[in-house]
Amino acid sequence: MIRSRLMSLLGAGTFSFALLASPLVRAESTAAEREGNRMEKKGNAEEKAANAEKAKGAAMEKKGKAMEEAGDKADDKQMEAAGKKMKKKGKAIEKSGEARGDAAETMEKAGNKAEKAGVESRKDAAKAKAEAAK
Repeated sequence: MIRSRLMSLLGAGTFSFALLASPLVRAESTAAEREGNRMEKKGNAEEKAANAEKAKGAAMEKKGKAMEEAGDKADDKQMEAAGKKMKKKGKAIEKSGEARGDAAETMEKAGNKAEKAGVESRKDAAKAKAEAAK
């Protein structure tokens, strides 16, 4: 029983060491790659927020349209005006979300380019190092 416990602990320890050592074994990344990854992650987060903003604007626009129609049916000019105003505001929020999403997409593409440039420079450096060793 003690022997089986020791073996399982030894196996778990080896597995833990492999998990902890894996980042050390990984190839070094260049500054351009790290910056590209950072920009890409930031772009993804910004795009997600922009999509939420667009959805919020669309919902507000829909609610404003319903309020406007309800005010029209009830001959309530104040409610109709409030609905028009809400609809207009919702449309503006949706448009700003779209613009924000476009900017986030641009940022993500720039991050991809920077990452690719970093990978290329790392490959070129490895080639030069291999050539120098010959």
